[in-house]
Amino acid sequence: MKFDVILSGENNGKFNMDFDIELAKSFPSNPILRLYRWKPYCISLGANQRLDEVNYSKAFSDNIDVVKRPTGGRAILHSEELTYSVVFPLELIYSAREIYNEINVALREGLILYDASLNELELEHNQVDFKNFYKEDKSAICFAVSAKSEINFRNKKLVGSAQRKIGKVVLQHGSILCGDFHLKIADYLNVDDGRKSQIKNEIAETTIDLRSILKQEINYEYLSDCLIQGFKKHFNADVDVKEFSLQ
Repeated sequence: MKFDVILSGENNGKFNMDFDIELAKSFPSNPILRLYRWKPYCISLGANQRLDEVNYSKAFSDNIDVVKRPTGGRAILHSEELTYSVVFPLELIYSAREIYNEINVALREGLILYDASLNELELEHNQVDFKNFYKEDKSAICFAVSAKSEINFRNKKLVGSAQRKIGKVVLQHGSILCGDFHLKIADYLNVDDGRKSQIKNEIAETTIDLRSILKQEINYEYLSDCLIQGFKKHFNADVDVKEFSLQ
């Protein structure tokens, strides 16, 4: 197997989501891994999420971008994170569910290469009852709960992912939390101030980030290198790394 790896740096929300969709629609042959960040910070809404759940005027006044994701799930504040996307062919070797699991295993391998103390990372074994979860206020936020196979550290969610079938491929992308700015997502929800504070506390109790775990700032370039090696190791793959820039 061979992975084509794209390092596309920091871009705005529309660019990042359009890039992922284009990769899936124009899929050449090899599985693709893309690693990227967001500038400015951006709130992405799940494909089926209501637009009125987010306070657009406050987001824009704080220079926070807002965009729709092509995948499902709920709102995410993309900030202090490294984001990955994978385009993987739907073949007999893996089902979509198996692809989801295998990608998370590869991410875990890469994270452990970044720091050996992350060996404690585990994949979530249980599946949330999303039908009932979406009835709660905090369901507007993607990181409020871990889905099956997502990556946790001591029962707190570190990596959140979403997946969509497009033609004969699967597009999967997700956020690797590197700092705690994502907790501010509650400030941009259309709920009252008391509920915002409660939601922020709930998210703080259910998520964790690499900086908090490792007690140091994250080297994004080195983290990217480690994740690439994690995919190479887990999938026993060759990798072809290319940098993409708008400059």
